[in-house]
Amino acid sequence: MMNNSTADCNLRADFQIYLFPAVYCLVFVLGLLGNVGALYVFIFKITPRSSSNVFVINLALADTIFLCTLPFLIHYHLNGNNWIFGSPACLVIGTLFYTNIYISVAFLTCICIDRYIATVYPLTYLRLRATRCTLWVSLAVWMVTGAAMLALVFTGPLDSVRPPKNGSHRCYESFSQREWASRMTAYNVSGLVFGSVLPLAIIMVCYPLVARRLAHIRTRTSRRALRIIYSILAITTICFVPYAVVHLLHLLMRHQVIQDCVYANIIYKARRLTMALVSLNSCLDPVLYYFTTSHCKWSFFKRLRLRRTQNVYTINKRN
Repeated sequence: MMNNSTADCNLRADFQIYLFPAVYCLVFVLGLLGNVGALYVFIFKITPRSSSNVFVINLALADTIFLCTLPFLIHYHLNGNNWIFGSPACLVIGTLFYTNIYISVAFLTCICIDRYIATVYPLTYLRLRATRCTLWVSLAVWMVTGAAMLALVFTGPLDSVRPPKNGSHRCYESFSQREWASRMTAYNVSGLVFGSVLPLAIIMVCYPLVARRLAHIRTRTSRRALRIIYSILAITTICFVPYAVVHLLHLLMRHQVIQDCVYANIIYKARRLTMALVSLNSCLDPVLYYFTTSHCKWSFFKRLRLRRTQNVYTINKRN
């Protein structure tokens, strides 16, 4: 059945009331432990810091800020998608949620480019390290994303809280077709192109080239670098690529390029699934942090391994 507008379609994803609280609770607990632990290790335990470690610290900081928004979203979905914290809080929490997606992709891309230059152009990499280029790049990422976030908050492009027909207050939902066709277009298209497509293209192209070169080098350092590459490719493939693809389809649907209600409902449900998937990056990133450390072992795992070794030695000695 074809419709003149997807606004006439009854877009529903009832499973989100159960999906989001379960996923967000898991991400909050595991992500907070992993990211706070990573910040402690990389800031206080690892010196001197490599350029990759600087990017990892920034990524862990961005993830930690994002995780602080999840209790509000968990309450929102457990409360039947009814937002009770007011429109300003909805605008800030929603902005931080979507900003984390793009800032995480940005720092993963920075790590990707850093490893690519270090592997393919080692002399150039040494000169860049001497200029503290990593710190300037990190500052630029925060300034650009911060400016975009402030523009979204202060220009007020959205009446972020809407009371639909059932009386509950929706946060970042139920926008009119007119809003999708006008003022939301610039934010969504810019985020899709500069925050997703271009960075993900760099990651998916550069890392296989680096992995191909490192595969011929049989050293401990190269094996560690390959683990970093594979973990970033896995995080990108699981969390960010599906979100970017469905986001593109969602924009096409909102702009009436896709008008079939069957496809519109599939895209609407897929968008909910990919929003849950993209939040998983905050609890998968600590896997990357683990591989990024110089010896690929954190102190907790060292103590745990030492304790097991001592127990085995004690048992053998008694026998």
